[in-house]
Order: sequence, then structure tokens, then C-alpha cells
Amino acid sequence: MQITFYGVRGSIPTPGKEFVRYGGNTACVHVALNDGTDIILDAGTGIRLLGKKLLSKTTPVHVLLSHNHWDHIQGFPFFAPIFQPDREIFITPGIVHDGNTHAVLEQMNGSLFPVPASALASIIQITAKPVQTCQWACGDAVIKRMPINHPGGGVAYAIQTSNAKVVYLTDNELYPPYKKSSDFLTFVEFCRDADLLIHDAQYMLSDMPAKSGWGHSVAEEAVKLAMASNSKQLALYSHDPERTDNDVDAIIEHCKIFIEAAGSPLSIFASAEEQSLSLPNH
Repeated sequence: MQITFYGVRGSIPTPGKEFVRYGGNTACVHVALNDGTDIILDAGTGIRLLGKKLLSKTTPVHVLLSHNHWDHIQGFPFFAPIFQPDREIFITPGIVHDGNTHAVLEQMNGSLFPVPASALASIIQITAKPVQTCQWACGDAVIKRMPINHPGGGVAYAIQTSNAKVVYLTDNELYPPYKKSSDFLTFVEFCRDADLLIHDAQYMLSDMPAKSGWGHSVAEEAVKLAMASNSKQLALYSHDPERTDNDVDAIIEHCKIFIEAAGSPLSIFASAEEQSLSLPNH
């Protein structure tokens, strides 16, 4: 299983010289299974560059959306494979509170985009599933999902093969002030023994309580979840648009203090565009 980050920024794209090392594109992660299956986690602006690389293939693409907030779907109209004749695109929407399963296509309609979804040459199927917590096979992997704590709703995904497991848990507030969709111990079991946990870490404790309830976690909380679930690696994700490269570096060093104090073998890094790693990583 090969994991490649194409968009790691939260909320809004962030161009500029202070955001070059980690990147300014919004949420998108590519999971390439060993059998050649392509799975894409979220369709933020990072999906544009990924689309160029997938043009050389003709096999189906599986897009798993966490939720419908703009920074997780806004790159889809620029995803080149949707313009390929008869290319199969399977989209699994996250379950959101308003029940909208077609937002990723609706953003192309009316005055919002010059090419309507109805004019696309590819074969797009919205494969909505009726319940939040479920699992299904995709290529040589099993995909599981569970509800996250985020305004408007959404889901997390775990992708597991016979020898590797990656969990994508972004835009998740581990300790929200509103009614939880999932509690901490449920997240621990969902992430249990992950080779890689990709978790939202948009905020720091210094951002609280001003941003409590906004649907994101502080970095220290992500570390706590990774250690409690015995995850091997933690990728901090959904970097705040105000965080420069140096700010993100400082967050990593800060989190390492907690890991070392706990005597944990957890490996931590800040996700960066074009960063790629193979799982399992021994």
C-alpha cells in the first residue's frame, strides 16, 4: 500500500513562500493498493495534481469523501479523469446531517462552474451507503467508516489489507462542546494498531476556547489518540491556513515532548504535499 499526500491544508488553500515545504492545497490523499486499485480520500484542491498522474490509467477510481465542506470537494471539477470518456469514477459521500449525497457534483451546476456535471464524459456513480458505520471490500482492501465530530457531520475511513492499515480521521473534534457522534474510546478502537493514522491537528491549546466547537482537534489530542490506539505512525493533517512552515515545525517538536515523556514508540510527522510512504513500514 502506497500513501501519497496531495493536499494537507485545512479550510482554504494557502499559497505563498511561507507555505512551500508543507504545501497549501486542501485535503486529498491517494492510496494505491498493491493490486493497482486507486482510492482517493477527499477531493480538495490537491486532487488536481493527482488527476494528471492518473490520466495514464483507464481503471476505475474510488473517491471517499469525509464530508461536504468546501475544502474537501472544491478540487473535484478540476480532476482530469472526470473528463475521460467512459472512465469509471465511484464516489462514496460522507453521511452528513442534511443528507446531501451529491454536493460534489452540485457544485458544478448553474452559475457555479462552466461545465455542468451532466456534460462530463466519465461514468460517475455516487455509491451512497445508508448507515454511518459499515464496511465493504475495495480491491484487496476492506474499507470501514465511522461518524466524526464535526459541524454538519461526516465520516472517517480505515483502509486495511492483509498486512497494512491506514486511518483517515480529519476534521474531527475529539472533545467537542456539542453532542458527540463518537467518543474517544470508540475512536481508539477504530484506529487500533494502525500503521498510519492521519488525524486532524489544525489547532493548538492556545487556540482554545475561542475555536472550541469549530470541528477540529488540537495536536496534543491527536497524539493522545495515536498512543492510546497503538498506532505506529501519526501524520498531523489539516494544517491551519495561518500556520507557516516554521509554525508546523514547532508543533511537531512540541508534540515530540509529549511522546518522549510517555515513553511511546510512536513516530510523528507533519503531512506534506507529495510526501509518499509505503505500508507496512518496518
